[in-house]
Amino acid sequence: MEIGRYHWMYKSSRPHQYHHVPALRGNISPLGNQGCFECCIKCLGGVPYASLVATILCFSGVALFCGCGHVALTGTVSILEQHFSTNTSDHALLSEVIQLMQYVIYGIASFFFLYGIILLAEGFYTTSAVKELHGEFKTTACGRCISGMFVFLTYVLGVAWLGVFGFSAVPVFMFYNIWSSCEVIKSLQTNMTASGDQICVDIRQYGIIPWNAIPGRACGPVLENICNTNEFYMSYHLFIVACAGAGATVIALLIYMMATTYNYAVLKFKSREDCCTKF
Repeated sequence: MEIGRYHWMYKSSRPHQYHHVPALRGNISPLGNQGCFECCIKCLGGVPYASLVATILCFSGVALFCGCGHVALTGTVSILEQHFSTNTSDHALLSEVIQLMQYVIYGIASFFFLYGIILLAEGFYTTSAVKELHGEFKTTACGRCISGMFVFLTYVLGVAWLGVFGFSAVPVFMFYNIWSSCEVIKSLQTNMTASGDQICVDIRQYGIIPWNAIPGRACGPVLENICNTNEFYMSYHLFIVACAGAGATVIALLIYMMATTYNYAVLKFKSREDCCTKF
């Protein structure tokens, strides 16, 4: 009887010991799932901040260079036509070159808009935190080749933009010389020490218009009037902003160089790690 009683208690208690209570739909256990704060922290950890900063800086620099450079070139042509080269045939070649440069500016803006987005996307997909979010993935030779191509292309663009930055400083230097001459004329008139008629600026020495261009130079009060025009004031300051935008783009490309090189190193290390785990 005692054995039967204990046997009956054991059989009756066993189902209660392993009884499974189905979970209600819609109820999420706080212990088995992460909260919103933890998910946000993990998502923020997957942001490639170097590529993001470089993209913002690149977009800003290219926009300043292209927008301000386009308007400044138009103002430069207007100043030349009105004050330094009254004959249209003398500056016809310069007008064509400036028009061509304005079309090149459109292409530069479009190219860097797409290139910045591509590099930012590559930064997202090669960040180690993104691997943790989306799981491990296998690197391929094609992916490493594309990453290496981005490294090479970014280096080439960085060297090219160093040349663009130097070239954009040339009109700033020219306008600064004109502005300095006007300041000397104003100081002479204020102190009444001498006449400013002997102070001249010859644009022909810069090679942008031929030597037979008429008048080709401006002296004294005529030069001072040129400096007081809106075209000169706007073009001078826009060229400064365009030069600053080119410098910002160079800095952005330097950051891109470091980011793309790091991304390529990560993919290279990942590929070696995968090969080692196979053996």
